[in-house]
Amino acid sequence: MKKVRPSGNKTTELRLIKYFSSNHITGWRRKYKVKGHPDFVFLDRRIAIFVDGCFWHGHDCRNTRPADNAEYWSEKRQRNIEHDKEITELFEKRGWTVIRIWECELKKKNRDLLCDKLAKIQHNQSK
Repeated sequence: MKKVRPSGNKTTELRLIKYFSSNHITGWRRKYKVKGHPDFVFLDRRIAIFVDGCFWHGHDCRNTRPADNAEYWSEKRQRNIEHDKEITELFEKRGWTVIRIWECELKKKNRDLLCDKLAKIQHNQSK
């Protein structure tokens, strides 16, 4: 597992870009250089979107847990969860709205969950 290195979350980001495109959501920027590194920002509306991998960020939609070095992975996930909370608080203190989207919410079967989370963006687009 030492050789496992993060390769980014490009596929999840591309799925969200496809959603933005098909729903005519514009005005977003990717890879905005700010502490916390949101995946997408809407600068004019001060909205930061994070697309979190379910395993790495502690969502329990999956039942997979590595058997090897289980304690390490459990602690790693817990650190990520705490870090995510800190970053969310940092943005909210600055007056930003934070939207966290789970990787599993980008699947077709969970489209309603994604639509609910992004309703604020879509509502503002139509104005």
